[in-house]
Amino acid sequence: QVMLVESGGGSVQAGGTLKLSCRASRYTFCMGWFRQAPGKEREGVASVDNNHQVTILDSVKARFSAWRNSGQNFLYLQMNTLEPEDTAMYYCAAKEFCDSAPLDKATYDYWGQGTQVTVSS
Repeated sequence: QVMLVESGGGSVQAGGTLKLSCRASRYTFCMGWFRQAPGKEREGVASVDNNHQVTILDSVKARFSAWRNSGQNFLYLQMNTLEPEDTAMYYCAAKEFCDSAPLDKATYDYWGQGTQVTVSS
């Protein structure tokens, strides 16, 4: 079992920045960020594997970045130039093994409780 705890969400105006953090109770090979807006499916935003290789959702690639600390028990998501469309609950997730589907929510084993991000226009 892996416990994941997110932090860093909040309310900002469009154009603002937020940095999300996720602490894992133990190491896993892959960690990722997902988001879910009201009435929409949960979508993968970013994933970082044990080699620090990063996969970012195309639609946010120019504005978001993700990384893990050297001990790989923390995952971060830097969000710049936030837009109202980024408003969602953001979830940290982890899985024991990396595969070819880093942004596929169905492949993740563990989930945090989420942190809310609200962007106002």
